[in-house]
Amino acid sequence: MSYLNIEKMLERADVEQLVDAVMSLEDRDEVRAFLVDLCTPREICDFAQRLQVARYLDEGEPYVEVQARTGASSTTVSRVSKALNGERGGYRSVLVKLEGAK
Repeated sequence: MSYLNIEKMLERADVEQLVDAVMSLEDRDEVRAFLVDLCTPREICDFAQRLQVARYLDEGEPYVEVQARTGASSTTVSRVSKALNGERGGYRSVLVKLEGAK
């Protein structure tokens, strides 16, 4: 199965189950436990790095500075920038919520 078509991927029953699982988590401890069970330590660090890249880009940091501060590759910074400014708005939504939680 090809995972290149994002719309078809999002319609998969197993992906919907994953979305439902994430939405069912009630506190930080449950989220941490699920992340540890679901992901490798490297994947968790990669996700955290991408979110930090999004935050710095949202704050107007230049690509080169974001790379230096996070250790992310230019490809990762570019991909996160594309998503941050894209139509889905996932990063943007999370950054707004994180800012509001401060």
